[in-house]
Amino acid sequence: MPKTSSLTDIPTLRKRARQRIDDGSVTAGYSADRATVLNLLNDSLATELVCVLRYRRHHFMARGINSQSVAQEFLDHSNEEQGHADEIAARMVQLGGSPDFAPDGLSNRSHAEYVEGDTLASMIREDLVAERIAIDSYRDIIRYLGEQDPTTRRMLEGILAMEEEHADDLADLLVAFPDEPEGKPPAHKSR
Repeated sequence: MPKTSSLTDIPTLRKRARQRIDDGSVTAGYSADRATVLNLLNDSLATELVCVLRYRRHHFMARGINSQSVAQEFLDHSNEEQGHADEIAARMVQLGGSPDFAPDGLSNRSHAEYVEGDTLASMIREDLVAERIAIDSYRDIIRYLGEQDPTTRRMLEGILAMEEEHADDLADLLVAFPDEPEGKPPAHKSR
């Protein structure tokens, strides 16, 4: 079998592993600009947290005869977005960064907006818009990372797949509420 010139010899691998040992899993082979990746991840974290909060509000504010299943969908999505936020925060720490959970800056760093909506249809629509923003945002970051940081790229690819599933779920829900009149929901819950 011919020797591949791109493989690093074992003595070099061993020597590199002992250098800058405080960097943990970030070795000399990490070729991405770590500061840029951490900034992108902090913005993604803010996006996920804003989505968690919006979905939670929608869960509690869903009203009407058909609201119970939609409210459950909002809660499920909120929990999944929280899982994404946790994955992103853990990866940031692994890369030697600090996840920024400060509430004051979340909406400014988030790619998606926090729009409340006042009917089931408007809530579903706003959540769908936010998912579409996240989908394009993650695609951009994945393209940027390429082979420079395959671990972060794969993590984001998994999150992207879930965001696409969320968008599909919401698009299906929106079909059920196309003509809902805009306005304030009733003062009481029917669930």
